[in-house]
Amino acid sequence: MKMKEGIDLEDLHRILEAIQDSGQRSVLATITHVEGSAYRKAGASMLVFEDGSQIGVLSAGCLETDLAARVPEILAAGVSCGFVFDMQSSDQLSWGEETGCGGVIHVTMEPVNGVLLEHLRTLKDCLDQHTEVMIIKKIGPDRSVSDYAFVAERERFFGDWRGGFPQNLMELAVSEGYFVHTYYPKPRLMIFGAGPDARPLAAFAAATDFSVTVSDWRPALCNRSYFPDVDALLVGFPEETLDKIQSTSNDYAVIMTHNFRRDQQLIRMLSERKLSYLGVLGPKHRMERLLNGDPAQTNLRSPIGIAIGAEGPVEIAVSILAELIDTYRKNRRRTTINYAT
Repeated sequence: MKMKEGIDLEDLHRILEAIQDSGQRSVLATITHVEGSAYRKAGASMLVFEDGSQIGVLSAGCLETDLAARVPEILAAGVSCGFVFDMQSSDQLSWGEETGCGGVIHVTMEPVNGVLLEHLRTLKDCLDQHTEVMIIKKIGPDRSVSDYAFVAERERFFGDWRGGFPQNLMELAVSEGYFVHTYYPKPRLMIFGAGPDARPLAAFAAATDFSVTVSDWRPALCNRSYFPDVDALLVGFPEETLDKIQSTSNDYAVIMTHNFRRDQQLIRMLSERKLSYLGVLGPKHRMERLLNGDPAQTNLRSPIGIAIGAEGPVEIAVSILAELIDTYRKNRRRTTINYAT
């Protein structure tokens, strides 16, 4: 089973938060392999609680009911199970309606017992500390998970792995019987400017699981009533707030203060940082005035957003978020982690 490098932006972090907060027993369902086309790719996960509630999806509704029906049996047995769903046929399937999705989906279901629960909590801690984590699962002939390990650094791993740990993890990525996947921390979006057009962008970004920070020097705008879903609000001028932000190459920044002098200041200060994305709201001729003849940094973008003919704050927010997600996906595809010792 080959390694997949995509991230489940929406579900993974919500699953880990729910595991941390809930007192219910639960089962973690993960797609470990896909043949052909499918709604979700390998690495997508769904958490099903014993009361039937769910977080995340593995399909467009084709698999969830069947998987949820298996949860009581898996919780009672206390062991993992694997299932294969053949979605290539247009015939009626045993778990529901005609699908014809065109793919074969391999799913493992693991009871979140005490040991796995602690390891998932450690995974959350790593991701919260902006550390990428690779998961390796050994898939048995019956498609159950016989061993698993999380690798956070070259010599740091945790999990339930019997026997000697593999020395070259990258070889496992192309080996049959293994599932290897990388989990990434939430990307952070920093929005500078808390005007009305920043509100839908912040809300949409938070809904797609960006960690969102909004900064503005005007407390009447930069307050929780307008930005209920963001992780942080920073009130102050750029020279005050940027000192409080330790940025990384996993960060994205959008400048939309609509104040010419503040935009210039933010461009100058943020261009000195290694960000995945730095964009300035406004037309090209305004950007030229902002730069005042200085060369633009390679990661500086203006105008920003996918060209969809957006009008108004909501549509503009959609176009910007689409560009952020596109940039995020491309960055992830370009980066690989080599944990080989």
